[in-house]
Amino acid sequence: MGTFTLVLGLASSASAYEPVDIVHTERVQAGPYDVIVGFSTWPVRAEQSLDFTFAPDGGITGKSGTIEVSGAEGRHTESLARHPRKREVGGLDVQSLPSPGDWTMRFAVDGPQGKGVGELRRLKVLEQPGPPMALSWAVSTLPLFGLVALIAVAWRRVGTAVHPPHRT
Repeated sequence: MGTFTLVLGLASSASAYEPVDIVHTERVQAGPYDVIVGFSTWPVRAEQSLDFTFAPDGGITGKSGTIEVSGAEGRHTESLARHPRKREVGGLDVQSLPSPGDWTMRFAVDGPQGKGVGELRRLKVLEQPGPPMALSWAVSTLPLFGLVALIAVAWRRVGTAVHPPHRT
């Protein structure tokens, strides 16, 4: 019985989600709704995963809508849905914007006070953190090349030990 309790306790703590910490907010007026947009990382950098939260006046219950994120790399639209780890607000979980530059978030909210549309314009996205992606990939593949060389040397040694050369 004690083992079952221990395993159950470990499983429940392992499945617990980390809370979403919002470190920066912006206000967007979408018709009759004041929407607070939250960011879990600030400033926003390209290719850096972060959480976006969206909290319209009065919460998200009884409201629907979409969010459209657009920038140099194109446009992406999603339904306004509950954030999976911060259930009282809408949001996007662990998303990243693919390139630096100015981005726009356009909100369309439909609720008891009618429909409203608003935009967060000129969301400045900085260069991705760390070294350039090509350099990161090149450095990260070095151990793979070392492993392939090690396997080739070992294969060759095992092959000559199992099948010694014939002497005449």
